[in-house]
Amino acid sequence: MSYQAVRPDRRHWRYGLWRCVAVCAGLVSGAAAAHTIRFAPEKDYPPFVSASPTGQVQGLSVDVLEILRPRLGGELQMLPPDNLANILDAARRGEVDLISSLRPTPERAEFLAFTEPYVKVPAVLVVKQGPAAPVLADLAGRSVAVGKGYAVETFVRTHYPQIRWVAVSDDMSGFQLLMRGEVDGVVADVASISDAKRHSGVRGVQVGETLPFEYALSFAYRKELTALGSALNAALQDISPATRQALLRRWIDVDTLTYEDPLHVWLRRAALGLTFIGVLLMLVWRARTPLLKDRDPRAD
Repeated sequence: MSYQAVRPDRRHWRYGLWRCVAVCAGLVSGAAAAHTIRFAPEKDYPPFVSASPTGQVQGLSVDVLEILRPRLGGELQMLPPDNLANILDAARRGEVDLISSLRPTPERAEFLAFTEPYVKVPAVLVVKQGPAAPVLADLAGRSVAVGKGYAVETFVRTHYPQIRWVAVSDDMSGFQLLMRGEVDGVVADVASISDAKRHSGVRGVQVGETLPFEYALSFAYRKELTALGSALNAALQDISPATRQALLRRWIDVDTLTYEDPLHVWLRRAALGLTFIGVLLMLVWRARTPLLKDRDPRAD
């Protein structure tokens, strides 16, 4: 057999070389893609995550994510803010890697895995201000708003079927309906109504009832991204209790959520004023008493 018969064809050699280059390029591209973590923030779920009028994403969950970011093992890509229903649809299609401020549900667990909770807040019924706030049992046959796709929606529809539930895109939409009198209540977490009263102009509402449902909020990630989940959980465990409390105090204020009759407010302030005056008079009297005792009677 001649040497010419076994010499490889140069065209085959070049094809193999280019194929090798293409495979290597694909591996590099895949590695780069694997290190990009696509985070999908909600556009209107304050105080946990929301977009400001200028488009800046902010909130308690965003602050927590910033603490975790150096330990995630990849570059965090902030996707455009959207409502939760759209984000979950995108996550189901594999277009999102990381979501914040979520409560695990069986439906979501089909395509997402969850970290340990990093904040827990109760769900509440928000109603118009008044001396006798109704509870959900009082609103049978009446309209109450709840966030579409929120974990609490399934809970309230199951346990309170007598209510006419109105699904809204976010809590703020529900609060606006309540202020306009188009619904008789809103079910939301206590932190959301606190933030709405502080920053979004929500007035004339109060918490009527705390529901037997707790928002134990976690980060959610695509089920196949197990390394990301491990990194998130490890970093969350290292956040100190003092840091957690500081974040809660920064974003959540529940002091103004209950109704107070204006007459009671006036009476309490009047009582405080009278108490202050009484203490002041007592101090003046005690200051004058030694002077009266030392006064020379012959000076009269």
